[in-house]
Amino acid sequence: MSETIYAPATAPGKSGVAIVRISGPASIDVLKALGGQPPEPRMSRLCRLHGSDGEVLDQALVLYFAERASFTGEDVVELQCHGSMAVVKAILTAIGQTGLARLAEPGEFTRRALLNDQLDLTQVRGLADLIDSDTEAQRRHAMRVFDGELTRTVQGWRRDLIRARALLEATIDFADEDVSEDVRPEVKELIRGVKESLKNQVLASGAAEQIRNGFDVAIIGAPNVGKSTLLNALTRSDAAIVSEVAGTTRDLIEVRLDIDGCQINLIDTAGLRKTDDPVERIGVEKARNRAEKADLRVFLYTSDGDSDPTLALRDCDVRLRSKVDLADGNSGISALTGQGIPELLNLISERASSLSREAGLVTRSRDLQTVDAAIVELNRIERCVSDDEAELLASDVGFVTDRLAGIIGGVDVEGILDEIFSSFCLGK
Repeated sequence: MSETIYAPATAPGKSGVAIVRISGPASIDVLKALGGQPPEPRMSRLCRLHGSDGEVLDQALVLYFAERASFTGEDVVELQCHGSMAVVKAILTAIGQTGLARLAEPGEFTRRALLNDQLDLTQVRGLADLIDSDTEAQRRHAMRVFDGELTRTVQGWRRDLIRARALLEATIDFADEDVSEDVRPEVKELIRGVKESLKNQVLASGAAEQIRNGFDVAIIGAPNVGKSTLLNALTRSDAAIVSEVAGTTRDLIEVRLDIDGCQINLIDTAGLRKTDDPVERIGVEKARNRAEKADLRVFLYTSDGDSDPTLALRDCDVRLRSKVDLADGNSGISALTGQGIPELLNLISERASSLSREAGLVTRSRDLQTVDAAIVELNRIERCVSDDEAELLASDVGFVTDRLAGIIGGVDVEGILDEIFSSFCLGK
């Protein structure tokens, strides 16, 4: 933390503008060593930047953020230079040659923001998800966490548990006095409320995971019902090989789509049938396994007899008659004419979009384990509150409170920092 760090904050490649970020106590000295002068805090100044030999490297817009008023909480200088790869490389080399700063490690800027109390742990995770977001649904969910919604939720849990602990400890303090008010009903109500909120987060965590990893839609059915053709029609590509030969598709083919802001993973599977071909049999088994795990299954058939006795249909499955262009008057779907394609895309979009409304905020496996453990402990505490020795549970309530505080970084965060920041880019 006593060292000054620097790194490019924009992606490599040609662009109109590139940003080089410098953070730490020697940020201003680095700028002066390059021949620039700092502007007033939160202001900008146009400066010519020079190398160690005095050569002009670029003309850059310089911004300065003072300590405690920057992203990292330290003195920060940002150099907005021309987005040439050669210019950025020359500026980075010149900064290194000053000997006043070192190249930052991945995620080190954000790590300093955390350690300087500019962000808490949930906001750091939200920022990581925000950087990785590819779809609008992913962006919205990540922004909820980065904006502090999870922090406020955890603080609400802690506030109620601290109140419950205070009531129990008051019972201990006045054990020898005649206290008419029975605090146990309020304690139980507080614990029950926190516990129900925790359970809701666990139930909604699956939807959040689907937003992050995508909504899986498996296209299933017997051989030659048009699964691969439908995949190609939905994706407007030739991702899958189409042939009249049964058993052409032997492995899973997966294509990612962005439909109305949601990531959709379309999966073409091998035709479901009994076969003596050992390779095709492996493909059929993989198709069944993936179909069992899919969030939505589109079952195609060309005749009412098409079915697979080993794969039970679910109420939420979509069953569509395919190749209806060959059967006049039948409702269904045709990848050749496009009939039914818009309706299927709308259905997939509606199912996936509902996840955004149901998604929970606690999504990391470590945090979910903490929540699960808290639920178990609060169940035990709630049962014991009615006992004569219920006031002795105050320390147990305090333990649960501290464990939940770990989600936002209040307690014991060192063990997970490396795991989080390893996924960050160099300039973040």
